[in-house]
Amino acid sequence: MTYRRLLGAALLGMAVVAAPILPTQSTAETLRVVRSGSTSTLSVPMNRAVVVESDVPFAELSIANPAIADISSLSDRTIYVLGKAPGLTTLTLLDGTGRLITNVDVRVAADISEFKERLRQILPGEKIEVRTANDGIVLSGTVSSVQRLQRAMDLAERYAPERVSNLMTVGGVQQVMLKVRFAEMQRTVAKSLSASLAMEGAIGGGSTGIKGGTNTTVTNGAVDTSLGGSLPATNDNNGAILFGFSAGSVQVGLLLEALESKGVVRTLAEPNLTALSGQEAKFLAGGEYPIPVSQENGAVTIEFKPFGVELNFIPRVVDRDLINLELNAAVSSVDSSNSYEDGTFTINGFKRRETSTTVELRDGESFAIAGLLLDDFQDSSGQVPWLGDIPVLGSLFRSADFQRSQSELVIIVTAHLVTPTRGEALALPTDRVKPPSESDLFLFGRVARENAPKRGAAGEVAKQDFSGSYGYVMD
Repeated sequence: MTYRRLLGAALLGMAVVAAPILPTQSTAETLRVVRSGSTSTLSVPMNRAVVVESDVPFAELSIANPAIADISSLSDRTIYVLGKAPGLTTLTLLDGTGRLITNVDVRVAADISEFKERLRQILPGEKIEVRTANDGIVLSGTVSSVQRLQRAMDLAERYAPERVSNLMTVGGVQQVMLKVRFAEMQRTVAKSLSASLAMEGAIGGGSTGIKGGTNTTVTNGAVDTSLGGSLPATNDNNGAILFGFSAGSVQVGLLLEALESKGVVRTLAEPNLTALSGQEAKFLAGGEYPIPVSQENGAVTIEFKPFGVELNFIPRVVDRDLINLELNAAVSSVDSSNSYEDGTFTINGFKRRETSTTVELRDGESFAIAGLLLDDFQDSSGQVPWLGDIPVLGSLFRSADFQRSQSELVIIVTAHLVTPTRGEALALPTDRVKPPSESDLFLFGRVARENAPKRGAAGEVAKQDFSGSYGYVMD
């Protein structure tokens, strides 16, 4: 007993000496005063101690569940309470006559003071509230992004593994509008030159005829008509020149066919699509092409393959205005030059440009996620053996063609954080056009008339071009 009193006096002395140098908040957390005749609640962090002081001397102490908290008396008025395991128990104080002085509810919970400090250091400015529940941690409040919410959860798991309850909500703008621009330019140049020679007549009392050509565009019909002084009825080339003369009873015809063509094709598509953070959005502007499919029992079924402008993406707002995009984009069209024929039906092929990627960008920023530069070049030259090697005149027995095709494709994506707005502030492209009346149509020949709103927010939006933004307010 003497040893216990000496130990208690030493601990009390250390508490008294340390008290003046501790901050006021720490003193309030480690020293509690209880009043006789009233029931109070004492919160003790797990694996930490609290000193309890009674306003009257006590003679006997008891704790209902020693596994939750351990107690020892430092004096006849001071008690040392150590939290051991999460839970709720009762501390009872009795005087020298055995009468009850007071009951104290001792609640032991996980120590979250260090966790709160680390949370403020790692996620400054976030309005996260931390509470304890039994032996776990409860997080509530509002965070600015999903990524910061996950960081708070990961940190809490360090202090209470598998005992963290998430009641937090994600604030801020969580809807993403994706604008994708497909731009493709195709340039083609083709040149060809071919010649054909024909001779027909009587030489030495006999009939003689010579016909020939040096290109696939020169046909027998072309050669025959040249002797009659006429150009071919059909000609794939853009130009044809016919020379002919007679030498006695011999007719000579020379047909030159030439081709030079240039072409430029411009393709542009700008699909816009909006989705909630973490949710998939799909877009298709085009159609579906029927394709027959043979089954095991010999029957033929029809499957439809979509084509056109396709866009699938999943946006994730990871940190304030930082957006993670998982994107699939494609532009496809029916290509009749690449087809399959089976006698009874013809199946066309498809020309398809597609990209699949994941990028990160901030609100309003753009990325060129794909680019393609294709340059095809081919030329060929053909001639009649030996005759084509004759100087000057050999050009009549030669043909040449040249083809070059260039294609450039760029896909650019732009992401915006968007919020909904009032319905009266929205305008549609169709709002500008109103069907004509009978008098406008029959008397004045007007097929449509302008009907754009003049006032308010809808009027301001209606003044934009058709390529403007409709239905969204961008931050």
